Amino acid sequence: MISEWSARVGRALREHPAPVTYGLIGACCVIFLIGPASGMNAGYGTGDGLLTAQRAYFRHWGVVPVELIGADPRAALTPVTALFIHGSWLHLLGNMLFLYVFGAMAEERMGHIEFALFYTGCGCLALLGYAAANADSSQTLVGASGAISAVLGAFLYLFPRARVTSLFPFLFFLPLRFPAWVTLPFWVALQWVAAGQATRGPGVAYLAHVVGFGLGFAYAWVRYMRPTRVTSAASAAEGENPP
Repeated sequence: MISEWSARVGRALREHPAPVTYGLIGACCVIFLIGPASGMNAGYGTGDGLLTAQRAYFRHWGVVPVELIGADPRAALTPVTALFIHGSWLHLLGNMLFLYVFGAMAEERMGHIEFALFYTGCGCLALLGYAAANADSSQTLVGASGAISAVLGAFLYLFPRARVTSLFPFLFFLPLRFPAWVTLPFWVALQWVAAGQATRGPGVAYLAHVVGFGLGFAYAWVRYMRPTRVTSAASAAEGENPP
């Protein structure tokens, strides 16, 4: 099983060399492991001491809307740092799985530098959009979900026919393969519905997902839009009767 998994990973690395994508995954994993949320760093203590350390850590490195929108100088860089902070193992693994599945092909299409700027820029704007919509909230926002949602949006425009393995609860979690143009719009529609039902309490920032997805799709549409070829009657005639 391990050798088969290693072979698949090696094949993926050869087929889609994506140093930025894999570097982001590595950075997020390392930062999580050394932080208090993983529970693996004894320096943060245990019990109530660990919970206190986690809250302080998230507040220091995460986005606090009331501080960011209030132009607190300390909060200026938190949209960047928050992209590398995750609140739990499930949060981290879910985000990294999506980044692994969709990031490599998007990076291969965009190029390494452009993809890095795209990921960071859209991720920061998604967090800023969420903060603007919840300007009086003191809840901390962390995670790469907004940036990864932007990758999904760009993927939908760049590779609409690529087949994606999906698990749907109402289909008993059967692994089914659908084109991206079916799977990803369905996913963002669920995020939109969830965003409309979300409360101001702790939870998933669905609005950041929707904003990120929209930014990613819009960027890819503008950046990689195929030009429309308009051929005049005269040009067509010249093409049919070359000199």
